[in-house]
Amino acid sequence: MGLQSLKNIAKFISTIGLGLGFFFIIPIITGFIYHEDIKNFLIFYLLFVLGNFLMYAALYNHHFKMSIKEAIFAVNLIWILLGVAGGGALLLTSNVTPSEAFFEAISGFTTTGATIYTDIESLSHTTLMVRSLTHWLGGMGIIVLSVGLLTLLNPSGSLTLFKSESTGISIEKLTPKIKDTAIRLWGIYLLLTLLDALLLYFGGMNSFDAINHAFSTISTGGFSTMNDSLGHWKNNYFILWVTTFFMFISGINFIAHLRLFHRDLSGYRSEEVKWYFIVFMLLSLTLTWVHCTIGKDTLFHAMTHAFFTISSILTTTGFASTDYSLWSPVAVAIIFIPMYIGANAGSTAGGVKIIRYVILFKNLFAQIKQNLHPNAIVDVFIDGNRISGKILGSVHGFFFIYAVTNLLLTLFLFARGYDFLTSISAAIACIGNIGPGFGHVGPADNFAFFSSFEKILLAIFMIIGRLEFYTFIVLFSKEFWKRF
Repeated sequence: MGLQSLKNIAKFISTIGLGLGFFFIIPIITGFIYHEDIKNFLIFYLLFVLGNFLMYAALYNHHFKMSIKEAIFAVNLIWILLGVAGGGALLLTSNVTPSEAFFEAISGFTTTGATIYTDIESLSHTTLMVRSLTHWLGGMGIIVLSVGLLTLLNPSGSLTLFKSESTGISIEKLTPKIKDTAIRLWGIYLLLTLLDALLLYFGGMNSFDAINHAFSTISTGGFSTMNDSLGHWKNNYFILWVTTFFMFISGINFIAHLRLFHRDLSGYRSEEVKWYFIVFMLLSLTLTWVHCTIGKDTLFHAMTHAFFTISSILTTTGFASTDYSLWSPVAVAIIFIPMYIGANAGSTAGGVKIIRYVILFKNLFAQIKQNLHPNAIVDVFIDGNRISGKILGSVHGFFFIYAVTNLLLTLFLFARGYDFLTSISAAIACIGNIGPGFGHVGPADNFAFFSSFEKILLAIFMIIGRLEFYTFIVLFSKEFWKRF
């Protein structure tokens, strides 16, 4: 790696660091409001901002154009540094070990929502705000947060970074400049957060809980301020339905929301959104029926918790309105399904994504048709656009890597002495950025019992899942390091 590349990456990291420092004023203000001891955190914050400022100032006149390789390396590196920065904040505001702080911070920034805290309600307001803020910043993507600033430095470099960080098959530009698109996306993100917070507040939450849960909902993260998650308000149907709605909305491609402001509803008519709605309704109604027949619940109560749970798992938010691991085996089996699906590409959700399943099944039927008519040319189309062989190969490769990675992590945890249900659900919960699972990592439990090594390993898999494998795996290619 040459000096020019090091300067490019260093300037990018310092830009992200300054942006993170700006938003971390929020938990500091929270600490002052609630008269909490944040002296150590404040010192850490000032040193963090100063270090990034000095790095940025030293490279201020360095004009750069980031290559694809530099962008990929920077995206991978920044997630580790975010874990260190966020972990440092948690380490100084709560009683945790370095490995636990790193795990919690990565879980926050990747919007996984898995926690090591055994008594969340005993945490300070400062710590709770740090956790929720990591969700909110990571939800839209900490890389996208800096796109506006990076575009001022170099438009092509910003576009490269945006493609490297974004989740999904491809990124379409709605505006001529990626900076404008990024700013508008964050505007919509903020608007949805404010609307959610206001409705939760008027629904019965206090202002602090409303803000924290709005941060976690719109980012599809799942951190709560309560030990029972949203189950703390399990009898407040208004809060549960509001959260269900905003989780579902946050699982839709944000480009579709952006188009809405241009009076363009085509984004909501896409095949992915249609199948997202169909899958959501089928699973929710099936789970409702199971509750009414096996669980003997009333219709509205069953529907409320069924729709909430499916919305939470499908969007990989991970909130819980009740301990669903105690439901009937049939209900538990149904909940496992959305864990392996995910929501829309271009949303804040993790998981496989609906669009990949649409492409996979369309290609399957295309192959069947090709076998029946060998001389015919059978292509795969999504919303009228032909899917190239490159994308088809990428989708098939993703499914293979996703399955193998989950299998290997499951077997590793199982070999370490954990039961199979805990092992398989912990693997998918971390790789799919879902958060809670079943067994000892169910909605009423946590990840505190894992060893320090296992916590760090699971955190790394959260990052790999967030980056959707390819951006991480390419680092191990000889070709990547040639002329870098």
